Amino acid sequence: MSTITIEPATQARFEDAEHALGGGGDGAGCQCQWWMMPNKDWQATTRRQREQLLHDELGTSPAPALIAYVDGEAAGWVRVGPRPAQPRLARTRAFAASPHDWDDPDVWAVSCFVVRREYRRQGLNARLLAAAIEHARAHGARVLEAYPTDTTAKKTPVNDLYIGILSVFVAAGFREVARPNPHRVIVELDLAQPAR
Repeated sequence: MSTITIEPATQARFEDAEHALGGGGDGAGCQCQWWMMPNKDWQATTRRQREQLLHDELGTSPAPALIAYVDGEAAGWVRVGPRPAQPRLARTRAFAASPHDWDDPDVWAVSCFVVRREYRRQGLNARLLAAAIEHARAHGARVLEAYPTDTTAKKTPVNDLYIGILSVFVAAGFREVARPNPHRVIVELDLAQPAR
């Protein structure tokens, strides 16, 4: 049986973050910076610049992401933090139906998952989400929001599932608050309620 631990992504764990992000999909090139800047700024950055931006960001507190380890190897990643710190979320037309003010720092968002290919289909997304919920709650978030894909509504390539899968969020207690299109859902979890 594998041992799974989940830790905050910090500068001391930067190499682990790179390992987790580099295991398939777009994580290595994106460096989990997609939601952090407007498109024109994104287009103007290189991978090396995004890597430096991530390194610098991992020096902030609270940690902007968590890393999952399987038997000591960095195997997965989840970005979780205040929505205002992820400005592209507010600029994304499909997310405009959010019922919360985009400037509210007490509303946090889970916006990105990466799981290395060799660790997929082992429930790591669910474990990462559970840890993200506790991370947000511990740092004063009132609401945790996400924008997952409903894979029952549309066949979706694996690389497009970085934002999460609806069934994982529903299993964790999130409720649907909007459905901008048949496969894109806005969900939230009220963190003022006791943990279940």
